Amino acid sequence: MDARIRQLHRWFSVAFTVTVVVTFVALAQKDPIVWVSYVPLLPLALLLISGLYLFALPYLRRRRAAARPR
Repeated sequence: MDARIRQLHRWFSVAFTVTVVVTFVALAQKDPIVWVSYVPLLPLALLLISGLYLFALPYLRRRRAAARPR
């Protein structure tokens, strides 16, 4: 499961980068469409969620290992 989340996090970062580039190109046009600037927010939110999970993972593993009876 952790490896899958890590791989998804990588793909979310690729999607975020692509949407940011597309947004820059779209907003550089003569008559920019303003709603395009909101497109990167979904991949950014997914990056935030998966990144927070990956950040907390070592702490959660330590807590689980400490709670295990010996």
